[in-house]
Amino acid sequence: MRLLAQSDSGNKQINVNWLYGSYVPKDVALTPLSPRARFTLYVRQTYTTPGIYIKTTLFALHDQVTTRQPEWGSSFAGFSKRLADRQAQFIIQNSIISVGDGLLGWEPRYDRCRCNGFWPRTKHAIIRNFITYDGNGKSLRPQMMPYLGAFAASAIATTWEPGAPRWEVRGYQAAITQIFVGVGINWIGEFGSEIARVVRRRKALASTPANVFFPSEVQPTATSR
Repeated sequence: MRLLAQSDSGNKQINVNWLYGSYVPKDVALTPLSPRARFTLYVRQTYTTPGIYIKTTLFALHDQVTTRQPEWGSSFAGFSKRLADRQAQFIIQNSIISVGDGLLGWEPRYDRCRCNGFWPRTKHAIIRNFITYDGNGKSLRPQMMPYLGAFAASAIATTWEPGAPRWEVRGYQAAITQIFVGVGINWIGEFGSEIARVVRRRKALASTPANVFFPSEVQPTATSR
């Protein structure tokens, strides 16, 4: 669970967690990313952290269980095709998001709220799924790229998926799904440190020997007269 709270990089401006993606810690000032830093962030988010592969596997397993693309069947070969399909979609989605935000100079990272309290931080996580910042990190902009990326990736995938699915329907469904996925990821990113601490504490308590809390009776020792 240590990975839930920590990034894979010592650079606090380019943090990529395996579960909830890129973020800026609460105690770190949000500064604009250079083109090189944006590219580094894109590579880590898309190729070099396990999160993208875990996400791909989970979505592919869901597709397998619900028999999405029934023409591919339910065998291991069918699962492999669904896995490749999802991986390609996520690469396309991340690429569109990174290029779009880069061209516009918009902020691609999630900044943890500098507020306190459960509800204010939850509100921040929800709002940040719909707005972002411009290049100076102060003016607000609509958070369009994740939805555009989701729509485009699913629409493009219809060119190789069987059954001639309608590209506009698949794209619309993916964009709607992004609303809930985005809010959930932001919320986990916001409270990731606290969640990790709770899990570690419970794990430590569960592994602590019982005699630490209830020491066995101490036998009296004989004394010489």
